[in-house]
Amino acid sequence: MRVAVVGASGNSGSALLGALAAEPSVTDVVGIARRRPDTSSPPFDGARWVTADVGEATTSPVEEDGLVDRLAGALDGVDAVVHLAWAIQPNRDRDLLRRTNVDGTRRVGQAAARAGARHLVVASSVGAYSPVADDTPRDESWPTGGVPTSHYSVDKAAQERVLDGLEREHDDLVVTRLRPSLIFQPGAGAEIDRYFLGPLVPRGLVRPGVLPVVPLPAGLRLQATHADDVARAYVAAIVRGAAARGAFNVAAAPVLDGRAVAEVLDHGHVLNLPPGLVRRVLALAWSAHAVRADAGWLDMAMGAPVMDTSRARDVLGWAPRHDAVEALRGVLEGLAAGRGRRSDPLDPA
Repeated sequence: MRVAVVGASGNSGSALLGALAAEPSVTDVVGIARRRPDTSSPPFDGARWVTADVGEATTSPVEEDGLVDRLAGALDGVDAVVHLAWAIQPNRDRDLLRRTNVDGTRRVGQAAARAGARHLVVASSVGAYSPVADDTPRDESWPTGGVPTSHYSVDKAAQERVLDGLEREHDDLVVTRLRPSLIFQPGAGAEIDRYFLGPLVPRGLVRPGVLPVVPLPAGLRLQATHADDVARAYVAAIVRGAAARGAFNVAAAPVLDGRAVAEVLDHGHVLNLPPGLVRRVLALAWSAHAVRADAGWLDMAMGAPVMDTSRARDVLGWAPRHDAVEALRGVLEGLAAGRGRRSDPLDPA
């Protein structure tokens, strides 16, 4: 089986390359990225690389069709396409983000169909879901309306509509939507620092055991999954082909509340703050360019549903090998140490 991975040089992509290398049924991997990683080092050395920008600006239907044609050429002969490419920064440029995230998904889907691929596996997210006000687990039937104040969530919801359209237009193309929780691995520490914290936030503060007390918004709870486990879910979907049609929630236990996060960061001492106050402080810090995460990320974190992962277990045969605490601890240690990998998204430099 030949597999192409679009956005293969980032957090999820690097983990997926390793998982594909271990899958006997996969005979060839095409890595597609805007910038070629260091192909002399694992896991990037096991793929054949093509450089392409799914968010390239076009000014006419002819240019747009040419861009899709070039992507289709890169996908020629592949059986399955995994689309992971997604832009988080620069989050002050909404046109660029939307072009990469929403238009990019449409372009990859059209190119996959044009190239004759049988299966399109797309990285959706828990962020696509409409907000909730409780901790009742939701399955994949929960609406994907997004959180309107979060650019990430708005684009993920729009991506879901793009996939709806692709399914209507190409009924011979199997479309799988993986909706993972937060995805963590130690090697993504530098990337997460660059995308969310910024140069004014001391990395040492997030090293487990440093903070005497952790200030967090009251009511925070989140799900986290190790990148290697998410990669295994992608491989399971690829191997199952048509049986993996539809959406799958992917998350590891346990659900992490404020106390659980504080236990990783220090000794369980948490200072619960009003979410509105935290939001105002974060919004001011973002406006002052002191941090890179805007307040929409907090809105999404507070409103995202707890995901029921039964379908991934029953249909894909998937179960995580790392728990959420291990995933969170690993990325915090990687963030504090500035760990990364030899690709532009992950490289500490």
